Amino acid sequence: MSNKALTRFTERMPSVFDDFFKPWNEWFDNEGLLNRTLKVPAVNITEHKDEYKVSLAAPGLKKEDFKIDVDGNMLTISSEKEENKEEKEKTFTRKEYNYSSFRRSFTLPEEINKEKIDAKYEDGVLKISLPRKEEAKKITAKQIAVK
Repeated sequence: MSNKALTRFTERMPSVFDDFFKPWNEWFDNEGLLNRTLKVPAVNITEHKDEYKVSLAAPGLKKEDFKIDVDGNMLTISSEKEENKEEKEKTFTRKEYNYSSFRRSFTLPEEINKEKIDAKYEDGVLKISLPRKEEAKKITAKQIAVK
């Protein structure tokens, strides 16, 4: 048998060892546990006259899954979600376990009124309103002349 024929045969026919080593191979292949990219939700921050708005894309979560803390001038958004799935069939039981978490922190400007920060979760997006203090709202933009 030539090398080309042998190569084509082995590509079509899975190795006996593939199934045997499958649990370990899943850890090391391109999609495996050790090669997964870190998944952190995307965030958009927009500035408005009276407030800043933070939008964090986190589909599949519930509002109870989020924890939002303000410590000094640091805003921290985090989530931990744990899932257990059990599937029973004729002669075996398969149990799957999934744990996911993330943490994002942002430094707040001094002009934020921390007592009035508000958060809502709708349609897979966490929306946080960071209102400005009244003194900060009164400051208007002005142009400085160069002397």
